[in-house]
Amino acid sequence: MRVFDVFIEEDKVLSELDIYSAVGANKPLQVVNVRVSVGDDGDILIRFHGILGSPIVSGICIKQAPELPTSQVKHEHLICNNCDTEISISPSQKKFMAMKFITKYEKKIEELNILCQRKADECYEAWMSLTATNQLLEKSRMELDNKFFENMCLDQAIEKLAAKLRDVSSQYECDKRLWSEALDKLERKVKIMNIEHSQLSHEARDCASSTSKLSKMIFAVQALVAQCDDLKLKFNEEQVKRKKLFNEVQEAKGNIRVFCRCRPLNKEEASSGYEMVVDFTAAKDGDLGILTNTSTKKIFKFDRVYAPTDDQVDVFADVSPLVTSVLDGYNVCIFAYGQTGTGKTFTMEGTEENRGFNYRTLQTLFKTAEERKETVKYDISVSVLEVYNEQIRDLLATSQTSKRLEIKQVSEGGHHVPGLVEAKVENIKEVWDVLQAGSNARAVGSNNVNEHSSRSHCMLCTLVRARNLVTGECTQSKLWLVDLAGSERLAKTEVQGDRLKEAQYINRSLSALGDVISALATKSSHIPYRNSKLTHLLQDSLGGDSKTLMFVQISPSKHDLGETISSLSFATRVRGVELGPAKKQVDMVELQKLKMTLDKAKQELKSKDDAMRKLQEDFHILEVKAKGKDQCYRNQQEKINELESQLAMKTELCEKLENRLLQFSEGMKGKEEICTNFQQKVEELVNKLKEYEQAESMNLQYQVKELENRLKERSQGFELHSSILQQKIRELENKLTCERDNSDSQLLQQKIKVLEEKLIEHEQGECTLQLCSAEKLAATPILTTASTQRRMSNIVDVDPPSQRTLGSSNRTRNQGSVLLKGTESLRELRRKRDIQSKGTENNFLLSTSLLEKKTLSAESNKVKHLDPSKALARITRSTKPASTAQKACFISNARVNRDAQVTAVKETNNKLKAWLR
Repeated sequence: MRVFDVFIEEDKVLSELDIYSAVGANKPLQVVNVRVSVGDDGDILIRFHGILGSPIVSGICIKQAPELPTSQVKHEHLICNNCDTEISISPSQKKFMAMKFITKYEKKIEELNILCQRKADECYEAWMSLTATNQLLEKSRMELDNKFFENMCLDQAIEKLAAKLRDVSSQYECDKRLWSEALDKLERKVKIMNIEHSQLSHEARDCASSTSKLSKMIFAVQALVAQCDDLKLKFNEEQVKRKKLFNEVQEAKGNIRVFCRCRPLNKEEASSGYEMVVDFTAAKDGDLGILTNTSTKKIFKFDRVYAPTDDQVDVFADVSPLVTSVLDGYNVCIFAYGQTGTGKTFTMEGTEENRGFNYRTLQTLFKTAEERKETVKYDISVSVLEVYNEQIRDLLATSQTSKRLEIKQVSEGGHHVPGLVEAKVENIKEVWDVLQAGSNARAVGSNNVNEHSSRSHCMLCTLVRARNLVTGECTQSKLWLVDLAGSERLAKTEVQGDRLKEAQYINRSLSALGDVISALATKSSHIPYRNSKLTHLLQDSLGGDSKTLMFVQISPSKHDLGETISSLSFATRVRGVELGPAKKQVDMVELQKLKMTLDKAKQELKSKDDAMRKLQEDFHILEVKAKGKDQCYRNQQEKINELESQLAMKTELCEKLENRLLQFSEGMKGKEEICTNFQQKVEELVNKLKEYEQAESMNLQYQVKELENRLKERSQGFELHSSILQQKIRELENKLTCERDNSDSQLLQQKIKVLEEKLIEHEQGECTLQLCSAEKLAATPILTTASTQRRMSNIVDVDPPSQRTLGSSNRTRNQGSVLLKGTESLRELRRKRDIQSKGTENNFLLSTSLLEKKTLSAESNKVKHLDPSKALARITRSTKPASTAQKACFISNARVNRDAQVTAVKETNNKLKAWLR
């Protein structure tokens, strides 16, 4: 259900109520102060009539009103004034009497409405004339303000133009002074440039005369360059001869050489009383004696024998020539062989205070490469790996991965290990860091021979890539530095488990090395390099043109005699191997002569290179000077041309500025004349406006006086009319007291009450209309007057059918009237009734919210409507209305002060709202 009517005891209480616009969908509708009479049976008939949708009632809550006193009970019969006998009246008579009174009072109400409308029209006409006058006055003020504003704008424009003229003149003077200074500077610069031009011309002539000398010098330099090229070719030839001779010298010493080194007795051996079984008496000749027992001595022959007193420097002095072979492009392999604890790791690696072969070899390698950097460019990379249990492990890898490293053969016939880390090194410090990293990652273990025994073959591979900057020849060579694991027998170490497995793999790889050595010694057609990872890696360094050096490390103790003899026997087998061609006898005197010739050629080439370089530098300096002088001459000429063009532009600009200044001065004179004319016109307009304002103010004062007189006359007429109406009401009250026995007295009482309320509302409406008219002198009068008329028409106009419905609905509610109890005035009776109802100021039959929503619905055109007869006819008031004298005084005050008028209208509107509440 959306829109419906509500009937209580067949009386319409709510008309076309839109439930959603009133309270919403999920909130209860409350209708308060609806009073009905209940019979003895206690039943109340409530009916809902749907206008839009079917009515659905979820629940009804009815509150029982307090019982009325006997004096306020309304009876259905009249009482005789003489005998107090109840006189019954038929319904037809009641209806006839009610219709008679209703018709009479409807005519009076219509007459009052017509009178009210006529008064409202007169007030509206007066208000419109006053509004038009105000608008005209306001328009005149606006025109005056516009003229003042235009005058002020013109003054400001004149001031700006004057300031601009002053700025332009000052700028012109400043520019003029600057241009004069610039011209002086340009003249001085031109003089200086002329002097420089003459100097440059002299220098150019000198340069032209020196070109013949320069051409001679060029021919001399070209001859020196050709001579230098010849020397470079000869130097390259000498380098090739040197490499060949050096290689022949190394081959003469043997491509496989064996050095023997013996360590001193350690503290444990000395404390245990072991004797030395090694004899070094013939060590200088390469012979080493071993005392097998007290009577016999076994002699072993080697290329070099080192006693325990020889240090690392002495040992490396015999190894350093092999480093030169590496840089010349030959593969070199140096490895240490011997049982555990004989000093193999010390010989190869050494300590930080006493470096071994690895560090010293690479240090010499970098030193020699630095000496040759002008003719040969070297790239050196280092790899460190170990062969542990026949598995290749990369000691420079950052993470230990499970990927196995295998040896692959490349297309050139060499061998390569994919995935092996090659560290690029630039200096010896980086080399030491790489060596330390590899040494720390090497596998070690303990046995009864050595507590820190190496359990793998540690191999340091240095790859050298060389490119000759003169011939473009490129070579690649390898240097293997190998620290082999201990070669002791298993019976001596007495190891088990993993150590036994490690020892077996070590002996197997050393046996494979021995097989390769034997095959090389017998010059067999098949060399078993692939029997072990160790020999497979060293394949390109154990045969062909490679150089191999073996250090056999032995112990001097008698306790290790068996292992010492075994190591020396293996070294003897290795020494018997020949790599490359047979040994040759070389004339050392001729070799020395060749060396001296080579050194002399180097010195001559170096001196010629220095002379050639100096000549080239001198020639280049002369060319630069000549070019610089030519460029300076051209620049000076361009500057002169540019300055001349700038000077012409500046003079032209000065002439333009002078012309513009003259134009500005003429324009300023014309604008000054225009400004004076404008000022005269403004003064004339101001005088005219003053005269017009005086005339208008006189007219307005006269009109205001006329309006005040008319308002006074109308207020007097209203007072007279209200007194007449009050007299008529008193007459009606007297008639009603005489007709007490009439059954329709209740209806008359209600009609009188309605008329009284309408009269009061009519007076309030007149007062409100007058106040609103006074207020709208400075606002929007038309809208306010129209809204006031609509509000007055809503308050005053009550349709007669609604009054008839009200009379019929109230017939059973009020049992008796207080107007019939005496000759008291209506206001005294109303005051007593208010006291009896416990001082309630506003007694609604419908709620205030519904009345306010009805008023708002007329403006917003909503669907909900309340019956005006039910909403207005049942309102009782306890507040007294303002007297006519007070209203007249209030209106007169409103004419004096406009601000007071606005405040008075607001107060009157508040009073009107209080009356309506």
